[in-house]
Order: sequence, then structure tokens, then C-alpha cells
Amino acid sequence: MFKKSLISLSVLLALVACGNDNDTTSTAQDSVSPQKPVQATQSSPKIVLDAKVDAFANEFMSKQPAQATSLNLSKETAGDFQRRLPDYSTNGMQAMQKEMSLIASQLANIATDTFSDDDNRHLTVNQVIANYYAGDKAFGAGYIDVWAGHLPYIVNQINGPLIDIPVILSDQQSVTNIEEAQDYLARLEALAVMVNQVKAKVIDDAEKGVILPKPLFTNMLKFLSNFVASPASQHTLVTSFNEKLNAIESLEKQQQLDFIESASHIVSQKIYPAYREVDSLMRELQEKAPENVGIWAQPNGNDFYQHGITYLADSTLTADEIHQIGVAEVTRITAEMDSILKANGYSEGTVGERMIKLNNEPRFLYENSDEGRAQLLSDLSRDIELVMAKAPQLFSTLPPQEVVVKRVPVESEAGAAGGAYVPPALDGSRAGVFFINLMDMTAISKYSLKTLTYHEAVPGHHFQIALNMLQTDIGLMRQNASFNAYIEGWALYSEQVAFEMGMYENDPWGNLGRLKAEAYRAARLVVDTGLHHKKWTRQQAIEYFAQATGATQANVTSAIDRYIAWPGQALGYKLGMLKLVELRSKAKQAMGEQFDIRQFHDLILLPGARPMSVVEADVDRWIAQHGKTTS
Repeated sequence: MFKKSLISLSVLLALVACGNDNDTTSTAQDSVSPQKPVQATQSSPKIVLDAKVDAFANEFMSKQPAQATSLNLSKETAGDFQRRLPDYSTNGMQAMQKEMSLIASQLANIATDTFSDDDNRHLTVNQVIANYYAGDKAFGAGYIDVWAGHLPYIVNQINGPLIDIPVILSDQQSVTNIEEAQDYLARLEALAVMVNQVKAKVIDDAEKGVILPKPLFTNMLKFLSNFVASPASQHTLVTSFNEKLNAIESLEKQQQLDFIESASHIVSQKIYPAYREVDSLMRELQEKAPENVGIWAQPNGNDFYQHGITYLADSTLTADEIHQIGVAEVTRITAEMDSILKANGYSEGTVGERMIKLNNEPRFLYENSDEGRAQLLSDLSRDIELVMAKAPQLFSTLPPQEVVVKRVPVESEAGAAGGAYVPPALDGSRAGVFFINLMDMTAISKYSLKTLTYHEAVPGHHFQIALNMLQTDIGLMRQNASFNAYIEGWALYSEQVAFEMGMYENDPWGNLGRLKAEAYRAARLVVDTGLHHKKWTRQQAIEYFAQATGATQANVTSAIDRYIAWPGQALGYKLGMLKLVELRSKAKQAMGEQFDIRQFHDLILLPGARPMSVVEADVDRWIAQHGKTTS
């Protein structure tokens, strides 16, 4: 149950009748409107709303300078953010939560009597975003993440500042001149300070009784060890810096050497020692870590899981109801998989057992070598090209930004997901990236790769997020909004859209991979609620997940550990997809021949990420505009 200071998603959506935004796509901007002073008797509610939303963006970016780097904002917009990092101390988190709660409250107090549908939508979505970043104040542990919201463990095996921030510095921070090179060195100094803040936060959280579950320590400690394993001069933070310096034509060789020497010194003398101190602390805490892995075992954990259901699953369903939906979906999808397997000569054993057998067949595996990894990356790039060639059949609006395929950095691959998408820069100066984890080549089946590409890249995350970022009339916070069920639901729905494009034509194995991926997301509903609500053990979850999905042991174990570290996030995929499929069926039935799948996809994508209840209202209005009634 939420504290009264937090407005739940369902309450927010009941307050307003949301309307369509302007669907015009235009060139992305990299500026935030300056904050406008607001006086009680000064302006109309619309002007007050615009001023508050602008102030919201300014305040958020001031507290999240790393996000400003990811979006490639200008210094005129965000100040000297390239030299700073977020404050991950306890005080820093509390300040963030307090400010976001205040903004949500201010938005809630704006009079809406004269608002248009667009205005009501704009207010509602920003209000939900502010509450999302306010987190659950009854659960003081963890940190506020720009994408995932309130996460319970600031140091874990899959994400967190110690993993995410170095990636932003090495992959996303611009170094095109001497001033930016100096900014980068200042950022390295700030990274050492940030790591010490994280260490202090871990200590504070442990004093509150919140410690990372014991089974997650193995890969978390492996990451910390790998991070400091190489000589500083060979660390990604230094080598990526050197590559960027190589591209500066005006830079003299001695200047470059001096910059690299300074970077190596900061890494070896400040950053490495800070990471080693965290490593030492975590090894001490490992002895005190809980064996029970569900969030229910942590102080105020049950309410925190409900927070996850509300914001990450975007649902008013109970955990028990979600669990049963997952069980039913696994049963349905498994029956389809069984038919394909039998048609291709695989009839003995359970579906899961037969899938595991397929995983071990050499014809479905890449060579476990640099050549094999290079071939895999090349195949993924080819699949992206094929989708883009067919996309106009089902999409009238395509993102102008490119998406490229990269390997997950070696030092973080042990705890990373199988695939992940990183959005392009807001101004289009940097492409979107589809990261693929190549640590265990035996865990990657060729027949599953196409589906992963359709989910993470096109027409999945890249279409949705890149197009979202182009909607300059919805404001910076909505351009980059993290509505998990909408975003992940779209990506899972995209796997089905790829099937409808003909991407699996004459490819029963690829279609089997698609169904396997869908079963995987359905099984998540079962294991996530099992772990965090029904008090399943880690081994129970692993056994169920392996049986339901036929995934490799390494894949299953890594996935379950991810769900342990990130309660509720895994629910958004299948619940979001089910809602999109339901809404499309509803529109097709009501509109008949007037239904246009390309217009439907524009309707879903172009207004930007938003709560699924708002999406449903959009579809109902679209149907009504064509002279039909909803059923």
C-alpha cells in the first residue's frame, strides 16, 4: 500500500479524461525551455502547467547530469553537467525523492477546468513520471534510477551506478576538443567520489536491514573484480578516451599522451581503490546477506513490491491474478511450440526437455571464438536491414536514427541480460545501440536471435524509443519517459509484428524461437510473483523457469537472479503486450475495413510512452472518430 503522499497510477488516471497529442513528427531538439516563475494570480492554468513542466525538466536534469550526457544536451541547456555525476548518497536520494514528490504535488494542484484533452494528457503523464521518480519513501534503501525508477539494491550484479556510469563515460561522453577532454578528466575524478557515495549508501541500507540477497553476490563480486583486473592504461575508461582523442585533428601528440597519462593516474590511484573498497565491504556483508531472495524478506518489502506492480507492471491486478495469467499463457504458448516440434520430428519428452536438446545441437550454435562472435554480430546487422526493408508495409512513420549492434562490455557481461537497447542521443548525433551478451556462446541459439533483434532493435525498442524522442511538442521528460509496460510491452508485441511481416516465413525454427521468447515472458509473470509474493525459493524459480522455457541452465540462472534484483520489472513485458493485442483486436472488430495497421501503429507510437490506460483511451477515441462504438 502506498503512502498518502504518493498518488497511485490508477488514481491519477481517474482524475482526467485524456486526449490525443499532436502526432506531428519533427526534428529533435536538445534544449529545455527556461524555467518560468509562477505566481498564484499570474497566469492561466495552461501557462502554469507549461512552466511547471519546464521546471520539472530543469530540476530533474540538474540532479541527473549523466542522463544529460546520454541525451547529448548542450551546456547552454544543462550547464557544466559533463563534469558532474549524480549524488548517490543517502542525502542525495532523499533530496531527489523530496523534489519529485513536490513537483507531483504541484502538478496535482493545477486547475484543469479549461484544459483541452491534450493538456489533460500532458498533466497526467508528467504527474505519473514525477511520482515514479519519487519512489517509495517507506522503502528508504536502494536508489532512484533514470530508467528503472526505485531499485532496492544500489550494488548488484546487473545494474546500478557502479556498472552504468562507467558505460556512459566510455560510450556516450563526447570528447571532440581539448575542453571536452578536460571535462572527461573531471568526470573521472567525480566517478571516484561517486563510488565512495555508493559505498556509504550500502552501509546505510545495511543498517536499515536491507542487504543484497546472498545468491546475487557471486556475479556482483565477479563484476567488481573484473572492473579492476586490467592495468589502468588498458581499462575501457582509458582506451575509449584515447580513441576519442585520436579523432581530434588539432590535438598534438604530446597533449594526447598527457591526457592519457592523467586518465590512467585517476583510474589507478582513485577509481580502482574506491571500487576495491566497495568490493571489500560487499565481501563483509555477504556473511550477513539473507538467504531468502524475495523482496518480501526485506523491511517493508511487501509494500515495495506493490509499488513495482503499480509503476513497472502498470497494473491494478493483484500479484495472485498476475501469477494465474502467467500460468495460463505458458500453457497456451507451450501447446503451439509442441506442434512445431512434433512436425519437425521432436516428439519425446516435455517441451522444455526438447528445447534443451535443440540448444545442444551444433547446427544451432555459433563457434565459441572471436570469429563466431563476429559472425553473430554480422548476422544481427543483416536482420536489422531486412526488417527495415519490409517495415513500410506495417509502419507509416520510421525513425531516422540508425541502430547499431555492439557486444556487451566484457567486464560487465557476467551479470548482464542477453540483450539490451541503449537509445540514441536526443539530437540524433549518436545512433541507438543493440547490445548483445556474448559471454557464453553455448547459451545463444541461432534460431532465437532474430526474435531478440526484433525485440531490442527493430521494430521493437528502437522504433518506439527513437520515435518517442522525436516528439518535440511533448517536453523533455515525456520524450524520455520510462513507462515499463508500454515500452517492454511494445517490444514483445513487435516480435509478433515481425511474424506478421513475414520475417519467419519458411522458417519454423525461427518461429519456434519466437514462441520460446513469448513463453519466456509469460513465465516471468509466474516466477516474479512467485519470488516476491508467494515466497518461492531461488531454486523453485529456476526449476519452473527451465521447465517452462527450455532455456539453458546459465540463461535461466542469470534471468532469475535479474528478477530477484529488480522486483516487478519483468511483469511489464507480457502484461503490456496483452493490452496492445487486446486494443488492436478491439479496433479491428469495431472499425472493420476502415482499420489501417499503419495508422494504428502511429497512434500507439507517436504520442510517446505513457500509461496503458491512456493508450486505451486513445484507441477508444480513434474508433469513435471513425463513427464506430467500442464494444
